[in-house]
Amino acid sequence: MNESLALIARLKRIATTGMPTQGDGRADDAWLTQGMAKAQLHEIFATVDDSASGAGFAIASVLAAKAAPVMWLRTEASERQGGRLHATGLVEMGLDVTSLVLGLVEDEASLLRAAADAARCHGLGTLLIESWGRAPKIDLTATRRLMLAAEASGVTILSLRIGAEPVPSAAASRWQVAACRSRPLEADAPGKPAFDIELLRRRGGQAGLRWRVEWDRDAHIFDQTAFASDDSAALPGAGIPVAADRAAADDAAAFVRRTG
Repeated sequence: MNESLALIARLKRIATTGMPTQGDGRADDAWLTQGMAKAQLHEIFATVDDSASGAGFAIASVLAAKAAPVMWLRTEASERQGGRLHATGLVEMGLDVTSLVLGLVEDEASLLRAAADAARCHGLGTLLIESWGRAPKIDLTATRRLMLAAEASGVTILSLRIGAEPVPSAAASRWQVAACRSRPLEADAPGKPAFDIELLRRRGGQAGLRWRVEWDRDAHIFDQTAFASDDSAALPGAGIPVAADRAAADDAAAFVRRTG
């Protein structure tokens, strides 16, 4: 009964204000070390060329927030366009793939139905919803429902929008992600994943902020000191690292649980 009354109160609040009122009261750069605010819906936008960077940023944000386990939902069309997830690349980002469940669904309507169910699962840390293109069903009404579910269950929801333009939504924050040129390591070894991040919108806080950061997989934080005096150009496609050992990739892929 108490849960029903709480839900009614939240629905009345949304009917009055147009969206949930909870925001992120932390410092503007808290996400660098703490990830995104939990129990909220956040949107991550990336171009098709930067789809790997968008996915990499999403996973890194989960790790920074210590918000595992993760359920990653995507449609069959998304898998055809973006390719199958590279388990070894996820491991290189620092993710324990045994904490990841991949849900593959038929279409956008199925994606939202699965998301609505997963968002109410109290044992889940993060729900990652991947969509490509306009995805018109992910509208203001759908995002309001997802935000309500996140607030009620404590699940953090990341909506990864690839090749889409921002539209009105109930998300607590909206981010644009692109790749940065990585700094080479010793012996010209590939550098750490690097991102150009812009905060497009943040409820109750400042927007229009921009950072260039590297992902530190050992400390699970975003490090901006590497770009303090650098003016590196963006390099499309530098996101989740690619494993050189195909056998290792196949072994890691065996541990990614799939459903759908």
